[in-house]
Amino acid sequence: MQMTPEKSYKNCLKTMYGFRRFGIKLGLSTIKKILSNLNNPQRTYGCIHVAGTNGKGSVASSLATILFRSGYKTGLYTSPHLVRFNERIQINNRPISNKNVLAAFNAVRQVHHGRREPTFFEFATAMALHEFGRQQVEWAVIETGMGGRLDATNVIQPELSIITNISLEHRDYLGNTLSQIAAEKAGIIKRRKPVVTGIRQKKARQVVEQVAVQKNAALYRLGRDFKVRRNTPGTFSYYGLENTWHDLQTALQGSHQADNAALVLAACELLSRRKTRLEPADIKNGLRTNHWPGRLETVSEKPLIMMDGAHNLAAARNLARYLASNLAGRKITMVIGILNDKPYKAMLDSLLPLANRVVLTQAKIDRALDPRRLQEVAADFKVKNVIVPDVVQAVRHAIDNNSPADAICIAGSLYVVGEAKEAFDKGRLVGN
Repeated sequence: MQMTPEKSYKNCLKTMYGFRRFGIKLGLSTIKKILSNLNNPQRTYGCIHVAGTNGKGSVASSLATILFRSGYKTGLYTSPHLVRFNERIQINNRPISNKNVLAAFNAVRQVHHGRREPTFFEFATAMALHEFGRQQVEWAVIETGMGGRLDATNVIQPELSIITNISLEHRDYLGNTLSQIAAEKAGIIKRRKPVVTGIRQKKARQVVEQVAVQKNAALYRLGRDFKVRRNTPGTFSYYGLENTWHDLQTALQGSHQADNAALVLAACELLSRRKTRLEPADIKNGLRTNHWPGRLETVSEKPLIMMDGAHNLAAARNLARYLASNLAGRKITMVIGILNDKPYKAMLDSLLPLANRVVLTQAKIDRALDPRRLQEVAADFKVKNVIVPDVVQAVRHAIDNNSPADAICIAGSLYVVGEAKEAFDKGRLVGN
């Protein structure tokens, strides 16, 4: 009996998720072997490579939107996905179809992988680069998965590299100091190709500067070579390499998004120097209309329900600043689940002082932290807390015990946000 397209699609995802048993293996030999056997599709289009601790997805999606609005067929590769795998591989701001996911899977599956099986991320990266070539994109914006130097995406030869910022993360893989982590991120810098960065810490900055000098790559720094100034709520001005633009807006919430936008604008200026057609109107419209789900995303007005991945300490602090500034005076119920490789105590220290109540939960992933560990920390705060292990049930509990005048914030992990978002999208969760 012939398998239906839907069944074939589900089976290919099941096979791919099975690759997660191979864990994380940093290195480029396997991905290079796969791409070589696919005739190196990544060499057929222009690439922009984005690394950093936070803001990678916002920067990458904004750039992809601007390129698309400027008339270019544009690919975007990001991770993780929130609801469906297809979100990782987008063309012209749309996730690819199930049919194309299956076709890309089969193309990668059929070539020789070398001495070991690829990891999930290596396989997904090969699928994305292959699909961009097959669909003949003109530009592809590629976000790193982890680090940079040995990340599977570091097989591309970008026209431009962007390193958003640096903080301590993935220490088991990237190092225990900012300098070590900066060296891994700086691994995406290519010879004689410009690099834009928002790094502010002196030691991390110096590492990136040294690598740029070694690669003869022009380095452009936020705060030195280009600047941003926040104006009235929601607008900002950009003082750039060659242009000054006022009354700019981004659809993404949070004051930190002005810094991310500045990196995008500097990148646009550098691309324009290389004869890429980017009109100011398209740049501004791209910033204003770009949508990046799961990052300070409002899914209900009454009660106010917001979702933000806030998946590490820097992101948790950004969320805390936003809540303190924009929801002052409102009672907030937080639904929080955190992965076991994150600094959960420091993250809770940032978020719990803003909460009136907290519902502690756990995403359906083997790296999710037992909420009882979170409750041990929550006990030190004068905040009511309850454990509801299932994410959807945790959100429903928050809604059922919340006043329409109060707010709910779902945070701590993109996997928690993804489970909640899927339930909202399917109508399994609704406001009062």
